[in-house]
Amino acid sequence: MHDLRKSDSGIGAFLVLALIVLACGHMLSNLIRTLPAIAVDVMAPDLGTTAHEVASLTAAYHFAFAVCQLPVGAALDRFSVRTVSLTLFAGTVAGSILAALSSGPSSFLIAQLVLGMATSGMLMCPMTLAARDLTPAQFGLWSGVILSLGNTGMLLSASPLAWVVEAFGWRAGFWVAMTLGFIIGGAIFLYVPNDRPEQAKARVLRREMIEVARLAISPSLRGLIILALPSLAVVLVFRGLWGGPWLMDVKGLSRLDAGNVLFVFTLALIPGPFLMGLADRKLNHRRGLVAAAHLAAAAGLLLMAGGGSGYIVSRLFGVQQMPVSYDLVLLIGLGFSMSAQPLIFAMTRQAVGVENAGKALSAMNLAFFLGTAMMQSATDPIAGLWGLPVVLLFMGSSLIVATLAFLFFTRPKTP
Repeated sequence: MHDLRKSDSGIGAFLVLALIVLACGHMLSNLIRTLPAIAVDVMAPDLGTTAHEVASLTAAYHFAFAVCQLPVGAALDRFSVRTVSLTLFAGTVAGSILAALSSGPSSFLIAQLVLGMATSGMLMCPMTLAARDLTPAQFGLWSGVILSLGNTGMLLSASPLAWVVEAFGWRAGFWVAMTLGFIIGGAIFLYVPNDRPEQAKARVLRREMIEVARLAISPSLRGLIILALPSLAVVLVFRGLWGGPWLMDVKGLSRLDAGNVLFVFTLALIPGPFLMGLADRKLNHRRGLVAAAHLAAAAGLLLMAGGGSGYIVSRLFGVQQMPVSYDLVLLIGLGFSMSAQPLIFAMTRQAVGVENAGKALSAMNLAFFLGTAMMQSATDPIAGLWGLPVVLLFMGSSLIVATLAFLFFTRPKTP
């Protein structure tokens, strides 16, 4: 058995390999959740439904993902990361097959629920291994690396999968996901050790949920939880659902051109977490950096909405609507500014004692993906009633409100 733990000189090569292989699982989950954005226009008629109904169906993925955070956390406390990961990958392969074979809304809904449950631990698995075997300083760096590697999944679901969908249909995207599931699962079987936690213990799920809920509403985490709800949601909901329709239906791009724009947007998400970590070390003002990043992202979304046909920015420039190059610049800025999740995780670890760190991270992860499910469910009727520019206005406004609440609840205590 390889000893994965760090040496005095740094991180062992086998640990690095194991973390990278596990991070590929997070990459696959990002590919799966963002695939509909580039294919919703062909998925909807093939499934006998509408684009807005597809939005509701894919929201089931995020609800299942969020609900399973606590059971997966409990499993990681009792079993090895390898065992949990392989179980999740088996479910991912099965869910991808179900999605590829879906004949209507009901069967696609079942596939989304299975995929949401199966990919729910793809981020927690590498994070858990890193937390067990790395120092706090190393964990801060590697959490950014894991998120950056995982974001490459959204690259694959941009231009590459746009070409696959264009050439072979939307179902081919899920067959690709199934194939990747087999490949990454095999690598996990080979390179991730079967080491159980040193003090493996059973956890009562109901008690665990109560403890996490109490911690989430505690004064130490309240502001962070509120900010986490829309933080990841605006990226995943835009990139995973509305980005494609915005670029194709509103801006008039072809599928491949829309995929290219989303590809560039996703490129910004890859170095973003790492660069946020460097900025955090340089500026040494984590709370201000997190707030500024979210307000910048909100401004980008509001400006993008304002560039729609007949909206204020377009009127100021005297055009029907702003060109795609305008959106591209805003999306690059959005990608960098919305890479602050590692800093939110870091603030969470600072806010609670060591004995509650695991529960606090579980609460934060739950808030990220519950917020995504809520955002997706809320934007579906908004898009149907008032159009996609109002969806962007809603997402930007949500970020502003959450950031102000974050600043209020995390303000320094006066003596």
